[in-house]
Amino acid sequence: MPGRRSLIPPATLPIAYFGLAHLALAAAFAVLAFRPDLPTAPGGGTRFTALLHLVTLGWISGSILGALYIVGPLALGVPMRARAADWLACGAFGVGLAGMVAGFWSGRFAMVATGATGVLGAVTWVGGRTVAGIRKARLPRGVSLHITLAFLNVALTGLSGLVMALDPLGLQLSSRPLRWNAAHAHVGVLGWACMMIFGVGYRLVPMVVPAAMPTGASLAISAILLQAGTLGLSVSLLGGWDVRPWGALALAAFASFFAHVRRMLRSRRPPPADLPRPDWSTRHTFFALSCGLLAGVLGGVLAFGEGSSPLIWAYGITGLVGFVAQLVVGIQGRLLPLHAWYREMQRLDGAPPPISAHGLGSTGAARATFVLWLAGFPALVGGMASRLDPIVTAGAALLLAATLVNAWHARAILVRARHRPAGAR
Repeated sequence: MPGRRSLIPPATLPIAYFGLAHLALAAAFAVLAFRPDLPTAPGGGTRFTALLHLVTLGWISGSILGALYIVGPLALGVPMRARAADWLACGAFGVGLAGMVAGFWSGRFAMVATGATGVLGAVTWVGGRTVAGIRKARLPRGVSLHITLAFLNVALTGLSGLVMALDPLGLQLSSRPLRWNAAHAHVGVLGWACMMIFGVGYRLVPMVVPAAMPTGASLAISAILLQAGTLGLSVSLLGGWDVRPWGALALAAFASFFAHVRRMLRSRRPPPADLPRPDWSTRHTFFALSCGLLAGVLGGVLAFGEGSSPLIWAYGITGLVGFVAQLVVGIQGRLLPLHAWYREMQRLDGAPPPISAHGLGSTGAARATFVLWLAGFPALVGGMASRLDPIVTAGAALLLAATLVNAWHARAILVRARHRPAGAR
């Protein structure tokens, strides 16, 4: 039926975004494994910033954009067919990301600004399509509010990055780089990544568990608290003012989100009979959520106490790598089999594929990704906090291996979806 066909995810575009994302994350961990001294080496600050943008923009934002072409049709009821403009946006994102990373690595901020326009243009295009679609979809207002605010925040993040790179008004931003970078980072991670995770999570978590879909006005509480906390925290960091009230609001937003997750877990429904047990992707997701709670605790300690360099490193790595980046890994582990199944159904002109979506993944690969991440993440945190380069190298190498295994697993899922069992027509 035409209405149903419009809600089939595009076959190739999400894979292109996910491929770029895996390449970016692998590059970041590979460089850090060989150069663990970048954060403290002379002139290494901007090069370490390049690695951070490979994680934040390349892995997290690239994965979010690709996932929206899957989540939009399947979970939000938003048609997201791939048009020529969508492919141009994907290309602009990849080229812009490469330009930004090269600019940071070489210290040429004009190149950073040029690359940022491509990335920001791609995010604006996908955001415009998504926000326009959710306005017509039958979604709880709280979910729509999260997604809309997330795209507003990522635009604010991009614009603030352009201002820092070009300093068009001669504000001498370079005299306060730590304040600007801290404010910029919190808008990006909290206002963009976490806001999107909360909003989409209210639809995805019940699909993954599975459980009843949450409804009601209370879904908007985490959006309002997180938005107020993010903006207040960023402005306070920029001005050197008291961050504690705003940090408390951000923590309250996390508490609201996790309270809803807990309610979902209490209203579980019988899982599909062919769902792998144990489900390593779901375990990955819940471990990431645990890291999110830990990052919130560390952030509270920093806000209400004296901040030391090791604690700041622990807070940043736990929030970025342990929570957000790892959560993307877990979500992809459940999204990719669904996407591969629908992709094969589209190739078969609407006929259901002979293999279940839940049987497409490899238990061994999913387990290996989880174990490698579980070993690499604490090593990276400990090494960065204590400034022990060998431990940083070990942690980055383990996380690089996890990324490569995860990329191989993604390809295996797509290949297995095309394989027909013996006797199948």
